[in-house]
Amino acid sequence: MSVRPLLIAATGRSFSATLLGRRASDIELRHVPVLPTAGSIDVGRPTVIALDRALLASAGESDDRICELARRAALLAIGEPGQLEPPADFPLESLSGYVAADASPGALLAALRGAFRHAACVVAEQQARTEQEQRRRELEELTRVGVALSTQRDLLALLEMILSQARRITSSDAGSLYLAESSVHGNPADRLRFKLAQNFTLPRLPLAEFTVPIDHTSLAGYAASTMEPLVIADVYLLPDHVTYKQNRSFDEKFGYHTKSMLVIPLRTHRDEVIGVLQLINRKRDTAVKLVSADLVNREVVPFDQRSVELVTALASQAAVAIENSRLYEDIERLFEGFVTAAVTAIESRDPATSGHSGRVAALTVALAEAVDRCREGPYRDTRFSRGQLRELRYAGLLHDFGKVGVREQVLVKQKKLYEHDLERIRHRFAYLRQAADLAYERSRAELARAGGAVYAAGVEALERDRGAARRELDCAFAAVVRANEPSVLAAGSFDDLRALRRRSYVDFDGVERPLLEDEELAFLMIRQGNLDDAERREIESHVTHTYRFLEQIPWTRELKGIPEIAYLHHEKLNGSGYPRALTGDAIPVQARMMTIADIFDALTAADRPYKRAVPRDRALEILRQEATHGTIDPHLLDSFIGARVFTTVPSPGA
Repeated sequence: MSVRPLLIAATGRSFSATLLGRRASDIELRHVPVLPTAGSIDVGRPTVIALDRALLASAGESDDRICELARRAALLAIGEPGQLEPPADFPLESLSGYVAADASPGALLAALRGAFRHAACVVAEQQARTEQEQRRRELEELTRVGVALSTQRDLLALLEMILSQARRITSSDAGSLYLAESSVHGNPADRLRFKLAQNFTLPRLPLAEFTVPIDHTSLAGYAASTMEPLVIADVYLLPDHVTYKQNRSFDEKFGYHTKSMLVIPLRTHRDEVIGVLQLINRKRDTAVKLVSADLVNREVVPFDQRSVELVTALASQAAVAIENSRLYEDIERLFEGFVTAAVTAIESRDPATSGHSGRVAALTVALAEAVDRCREGPYRDTRFSRGQLRELRYAGLLHDFGKVGVREQVLVKQKKLYEHDLERIRHRFAYLRQAADLAYERSRAELARAGGAVYAAGVEALERDRGAARRELDCAFAAVVRANEPSVLAAGSFDDLRALRRRSYVDFDGVERPLLEDEELAFLMIRQGNLDDAERREIESHVTHTYRFLEQIPWTRELKGIPEIAYLHHEKLNGSGYPRALTGDAIPVQARMMTIADIFDALTAADRPYKRAVPRDRALEILRQEATHGTIDPHLLDSFIGARVFTTVPSPGA
């Protein structure tokens, strides 16, 4: 419907009906006592102001007011009778035309027509500016949405964002989103899975996932199969010839009334459908809830072409974002599989520590979460993002990967002596027992030749001596076996071993040898654990192997700290740790947390044959002693104990 032009004139000034058009109603004539303000002019209606001296005088000396009016209406100056030129005090630069009050009807008509053409141009310019501003805002909005979509990696959060943004830019009351999937892995998608719905009128709807085939039977399936948008003014008035139908079960179940719909396929850069975006009930007023059929009929309007264009642009961005999110999830699954395989490789070389990496990762992440909640102490401002917690978890899972570079005999060593070394000592004592038995039999044979009372008394003495020798050998070997057991803490005396070292025997070749070799004695006198210095250095080298392996991986920015965290988990605050003997703040807080988790699990683990599990309370006591000695962070230990982080994993020793 066209808008009727408006002519504004001073009160008392008349115009002939023939000047206003073929019919008097073609142009509206409005008389005013004073010059109107720019704000009172309808920018969408061609308006001419007949500016005579009376109206000009009512404006005072405000040039700005006249200039503002000229941007919204055409100013046709009306001079005094006989004035062929506009007076100098008129706003000449703002005028669209001039005519004397006594001009001929033809001249006045020409001036009015020129003024209305100018007014039409003003309206067109204003509309163009408005449309340009609207397009600018839309472009900025799509850019902002695109940036937001590109930074969101969580798929469900991404879908929520896509649907909410699409509803917002189209003033839609509701909407839903489907994702394409294949019934057979690797094949093209053949169905759509309903993943998400939003409804302003009914915000708390319980909705379950379901699938629809990608064919022409449903609205979403039709849009996906044709890859074309569907614009429907009223889904209850679909033409008879269309194959798709609206599923009315939702409306019937919840008392909702679906009317206008826009269904847009989400296509990737490979022109594959990755999903379908469905918008429902475009509204005049976004704040209105469609709680009745009358409100639906009054407020709901069809989706226009501009809505289709905007949502299509958004759909392109959304498809890329969804594809990237799925790709990111695939990469995460791939990396998770790699980490799992790496941990399996570690534990296959050292079955005794099976589960250790997973427990350390769980304990370290739980400690980080406890520190994140802390509002007191030196870590009150320390926070860990979701990405940093992932980084910490992977560092925990991979912290011992370098053990693949440690000799297996050292890695799985259970006692202080290797089994073949203990077996050699066992054979040595067995040889000594046999030698004692042989000496007994020889002496008894000599006594037998003497016979009588001498034999009986002599045999009794020989048996006593043989029994004492056996007991002595058994006690000596038992001392070796006891000393061969590793200890958690430095403890014990080795006087029995030193006494054995001073004893010797004669071997088969008649060579006198020490009962315990120097190397054997050195291993048995290890005061803590079961490794000597060389073996300990070899075991300690696993952190360097871990670092060298992990630093070869092109980590993302969020995970780039994994190599260093894993590398430094054996450092101690007082510099007594390895591999770099760092102190204090030179050790990252993540590594300090992992140190506590690693020590606790090593103490309480029940799956290590070279030591017995320490009860949980005793393990915590040992950790407190370590903190007192300045080796581990006492504040982190307080969080570990206070938040009961140690209950994160089962502890058989509790």
